This record gives sequence, structure tokens and C-alpha cells, in this order.
Amino acid sequence: MALLKYEEIAESLRARIAKGDFAPGETVPSTRELSEQWTVSRATAIKALDVLRADGVVEARQGTGFVVTEVPVARPAGARRAGSTRVTGGMPFLRVGAPDWAEPPAHVADALGLAAGVRALRRVRVQQLPDGSPHSYTEAWFPPDIAEQAPRLSETAPLTEGTTRYVRRSTGRFPVEGQDVTTVRLATEVEAAHLGLDGPTAVAVVLHTAYDHERRALVCEEGATPAAHFEQVETYAM
Repeated sequence: MALLKYEEIAESLRARIAKGDFAPGETVPSTRELSEQWTVSRATAIKALDVLRADGVVEARQGTGFVVTEVPVARPAGARRAGSTRVTGGMPFLRVGAPDWAEPPAHVADALGLAAGVRALRRVRVQQLPDGSPHSYTEAWFPPDIAEQAPRLSETAPLTEGTTRYVRRSTGRFPVEGQDVTTVRLATEVEAAHLGLDGPTAVAVVLHTAYDHERRALVCEEGATPAAHFEQVETYAM
């Protein structure tokens, strides 16, 4: 389906931001500049920037215009209740390496509905506490049918609008059901290295899988959090 003009402008700016043409904190072209460049009305240019602002890619600053969002945020794996916003419960994160294609662990492949030997796209991040120390280590796995239709998942640049919104726009699919399985085990060597753990250390592991309306998996995230940082609170009627 062809993009509307304001969507085309928004996607062009989004791609330039992802490529690094506009760094975090830098000002993006004004509505006047966009209207002249694209030969559209100011209203169309405003609508394009409103799309990016709604997605968390840019923010308005008085006297400056629209600037690229400074710090991407993400939630630890799991606890993604309906009605919560992308930023709720979020924290700054660092991307670990570049996204890569690999064969996921058997339990992740099972959650994604993949046969043995089928590779999936992996994105790894470390969420940080306010002082910059690591909070949790998360590997997000995307099945081939999602990753191939959403090429920006393969880029190192953060998806500042949120993965869910980007996947929905690229594939037309979105989560209607989530499943979180929480277990406790010792941290792996990789997890311990990224979390700064010394010796055998217990971590709480949340395996979060998001499904669309046909119960097809969109993503499976496995997040490991040291016991000292993990707390799960449930409030319910009695």
C-alpha cells in the first residue's frame, strides 16, 4: 500500500535519523524547510513531524523546533500489560553488538514455533540503572517472517518509536496476547560478563513472547536480571 505524503516524509526523516544524519539532541528540518523541500503544505509537514513525535523519535523544544530524542528507552523483558505505554517502566539501554542471524536456543525456537536449525534475528541490549550500572541483559529473537519484512530490525540504530509500532507499520501484525514465563537459574558466562557479576550468581529470567491475533509469534525476549534488582509485584482483589 502506497504511503501518504506525510508518511513518506516521516519515513524519510526516520531513515536519516537512523543513518546518523541527525544525532540525538540535534534539530531536524523545520516545517517550512520540509514544505519547500517536498513541495507540500505546511500542514502536511506538521503532520509528518507529529507522527515522529507520537512515535518518540523527536520532541518539541521551545525556541528550537523539533529535536531528535536524546535517550532511547526500553522495558526489561515481560510485564507488558495492556494499556501501558512504551515508556512506562522503561530505562535507558545500550545495544550489544550488531543484530545478527543465529539459531535460537531450543526453548526460544519452541516459543517462536520454529523448526530445529531455522535461524532467527537476534537483537541484544543491556538496560541500565540511573547511575549507568547494568540492570538486565535481554536477547530479543524475531522469526524470519517478521525480520524480513521489517529491515530496520537488522540495523544497530535504536528503534526510538518502539519495536511494536515499527513492526506493526512494516508487517501489519501486532501483539494481542503476551506470555511471560519467569524462572530462576544461575547466570550464563555471557550474562555475567555484561551484568558485571562475579562468580555463580542467581538471576531471574523472564521469557516473554508476543503473539498476534492468529497466535503467531512476533518476538521472543529472554531477559536476565540479578536477584538484587528483580522484584515482581501483583495486586489483585480478594
